[in-house]
Amino acid sequence: MMPRSAPRLLALLLPLALAACVGGGDRRSDGKAPQTAVKPRVSATPAFASPESRQCVADLTKAKVRFTPLPNQEFGGGCSAIDAVKLIDVGTPVSNLGPMTCPLARNFAAWVQYAVRPAARKFLDEEVVKVETFGTYSCRNIYGGRSGRLSQHAFANAIDVSAFVLKDGRRITLTDGWKGRRDEQEFLRVLHTSACKRFGTVLGPEYNAAHHDHFHFDMGGNGFCR
Repeated sequence: MMPRSAPRLLALLLPLALAACVGGGDRRSDGKAPQTAVKPRVSATPAFASPESRQCVADLTKAKVRFTPLPNQEFGGGCSAIDAVKLIDVGTPVSNLGPMTCPLARNFAAWVQYAVRPAARKFLDEEVVKVETFGTYSCRNIYGGRSGRLSQHAFANAIDVSAFVLKDGRRITLTDGWKGRRDEQEFLRVLHTSACKRFGTVLGPEYNAAHHDHFHFDMGGNGFCR
């Protein structure tokens, strides 16, 4: 249930001990099965203790986004979900949402509201009734990287968006739409451009073969947009 006010929510966070939610990132960028789920350990550090995280919670509340706050969790192997939430309702149904850091959730919700829905009306003359994703949290390394560094997915700080379902039944996918009909290309490219203004890193089909079928958004970069 969404808190009615940020102060009330913050007062409830200290005794919060919700069960872990790790169902989001079960589709890896390389298409392989995910790593075996590890029972998370709730951190002794209370969630949303910093002024920045509290402001993020207040921003979500002000935007009338329904969400559930999660306790800080550690999954082993360096993977974690700190100051994370579970999005319940951003105004448009979204599939496969697991834990997301609050800044990622806030920016994603705004992107759906202020980019996805208006762009669908403008370029496709239709309403978006569902956003499909490959998930959020997944304890794994950066796909294709040589450094062995953990992906931002391992910190619940990334989301992969794969398709958009329209009210008339059409399904606009990155796989077919990026080089498909002109209106679909325009729609997807506007969404890519808008995302570059909201997320730290944005990767799409033109970045590499691993991203041919989805947009990758995370808050870990510094304006890298491809």
